[in-house]
Parts: sequence; structure tokens; C-alpha cells
Amino acid sequence: MTLFGTIRAPRELIFGSGQRHALGRVAASLGKRALIVTDARLATDDAFLDMIADIEAAGLAVQVAGDTQPDVPVATTLEGAEAAREFAPDLVIGIGGGSCLDMAKSLALLLTHGGHPRDYYGEFLVPGPVLPLIAVPTTAGTGSEVTPVAVLSDDERQLKVGVSSPHLIPTVAICDPDLTASCPPGLTAIAGADALTHAIEAFTAIRRDPVPGIAQDRVFVGKNAISDQFALEAIGLLWTGLEAACGDGADAAARAEVMMGATLAGLAFGVAGTAAAHAIQYPVGALTHTPHGAGVACLMPYVMAWNAPAIGGELDRMAGVMGVADGEQVIPAISDLFGRIGIPATLETLGLEEDRLDWVAEQSCGIARLIQNNPRPLELPDMRRLVGAAFRGDLAASTRS
Repeated sequence: MTLFGTIRAPRELIFGSGQRHALGRVAASLGKRALIVTDARLATDDAFLDMIADIEAAGLAVQVAGDTQPDVPVATTLEGAEAAREFAPDLVIGIGGGSCLDMAKSLALLLTHGGHPRDYYGEFLVPGPVLPLIAVPTTAGTGSEVTPVAVLSDDERQLKVGVSSPHLIPTVAICDPDLTASCPPGLTAIAGADALTHAIEAFTAIRRDPVPGIAQDRVFVGKNAISDQFALEAIGLLWTGLEAACGDGADAAARAEVMMGATLAGLAFGVAGTAAAHAIQYPVGALTHTPHGAGVACLMPYVMAWNAPAIGGELDRMAGVMGVADGEQVIPAISDLFGRIGIPATLETLGLEEDRLDWVAEQSCGIARLIQNNPRPLELPDMRRLVGAAFRGDLAASTRS
């Protein structure tokens, strides 16, 4: 096997307790007029207001866009960009969960290059650098603080869509696990399970022939020697910390492990990509309106079972960082962990109607960029069988071809 690796990351990544207090100095090095993107809940939070005061004390003019909506409807990005034009920011700072960070990326894009988000759907369609971006996550899940992706909800298509470009990677990410201390157990579980799914799918993605130029032709090149290191470390951290963080939100060590795991998982899938669990979740989420993290985590054990014949070596390495006996124990162990932290075990529990299984299978197979990243091929009959197994909770059935 040829040793090949690639990584794309922020220019600077600052991680640690209390590091949010460096935000003012970091911002002052990048601009003079900061558009702060957050949501209505955080806009009145004391920690958020302290960060705004720090930015202003550093000499920057500030405008707060505090109306980010979950899953970022496309229309709100257009409205947000229009509202910010008169302020003429030269810096965008996203503070919040994954939706806030995706909104910040989208506004930086539209304020720089104009147009409509649909102009940039897909890979490598952003024509050049965007406004400098600082990402300050307050949840530990999406890894958006380090990824080249902004995920939006397109009502016309009734699906989530992605803008994928290295130009969307934040200039600086400030990851302070103290900001996650107030996350309730349910949100901690869903976000952390999303992160673990990112890490697993990145670590088990297809390994492509590393022809010269692959990283210029694809945003997501598949698993590689560098992404594997981030993914495996993320799996170990999340396996150790996630249940503890859900059980005791004041456990600072567990909170730090989960946030570090989420960030490393973002670095991994930001180049390796995700695969079938994410492909299936897109139509499932559109129908059930359930949280993304709950959907991908629900699906992950079934997808892993389908992929098992192609990922034996990866399962063995996962067993090592998880402390389970061998690779055969990994899938049931992941399934049990998700069950203990409250992740739904079946698509039926998520609220999917049985008469929509065929549609879900067809739509999932149509998301080629993710299905092509899966380590074991999934044709439509196999996809229908896999989705049906996830609906019924029949893990064994998802292994059969």
C-alpha cells in the first residue's frame, strides 16, 4: 500500500479550557469590523456577551446576527447577507453549534462572492477565498469549526445540501470545552454521537488510488494515512468521554475529551468524507425532522454491519482504542453505547413511516458523493434491505447481500 495522506485545516487551531478569552486578540489580528453570527438563545448568554465585550475592547466594531435557525434554511442566508451588507464586515465570527458555524461560513461566502447558495452546491465551486472566519463552537459534534463544509436546508429540494470547498475552512478555530458545560444531556448525546459517526465513517471510508491531483479533484479523497490518525484518536476520546459527559455535564475532563474528539473527527472527515449513514440520513431527516446526529447514529451500527466484510482491519484497530476484545465486538459495543445515551435504535423509533422505505432507499442511492465513499458497494436492492433492517432493528439482516 502506498503511504498517502492529506489534511486541510484552519490556519490556527486553539484548544483548551478558557481559550475563548483569546478571541478579542485573535479577532484584532484579522479585521476591524466583525459580524458575529449566533442564535437567539446564545445571544443573551453571559459567556457570549463576555466574548462580545472582549472583541469590542480589542477595538473592533461589532454587529450581531443573532437569528440563526436550526439546519440553516437557504432563505435565511440570503436575508442575513443582505442585512449585513451596509455594515460591511471584514471579518465573520461564528459562535454556537454547527448551525451557527455553517451560517457564518455561508454569510462569509455570500458577502464575498454574492449570488445564491445554490450557485455553490457541490465541491470546489467557491471561486476563491472568503472573508476571514473565526469559529467558536459551543457544542461538540459537527466539527464545522475545522471542516470545508457548510450544510444548508433547501426547501425547494426538501433535502439538506452541502457547499464543500477548502475556502470555507475557518481561518481560526477556538475550541473551549468550558462552553459545552451547559449543554443538556440530550444535546450532548446527539452531538457527540454525530462526532463519533463522523470519525467512524472517515476511518472506514473507501481508500482510493492516490493518483497525483486527487486532492485537487476531490474535496473528500477517502481514508488516508493522515485522516486515519485523527479518526482513530477521535474514536478513542469519544468512546472514553461521551457517556461520562452525558451523565455528568460538570465533568470537565469528559467535556474536553468529547470536544477534542469532535474536532479531530472534523479534521478526519474534512478530507476523508462520510459515507452511507450520512447518505441515508438526508432523506430520513427530511421526512422525520429529527436531529441529524440522532439519525446518523441510529444508522451507524447497521451500516457498519453491512460494511463489515470490507473493514475487518479497521474494526480490529477500533477495538484497540476502545478496549474491547476484538473487532467482532466493536459494532455491538457502539450500538450499546448509543442505546445507553438515548439514541433511537430504529428508524421506526425515529418516526419514519414504513411506506416511505422505498423512497428513502432510492434517494439515498442518489447521493452519489457519499455512496461512492462507502467501502462496500450499495446497489438499490442492498440499500432497500439495509434501510429495512434499520427500520425493524434487525442488525443481522443488514449484513446479508
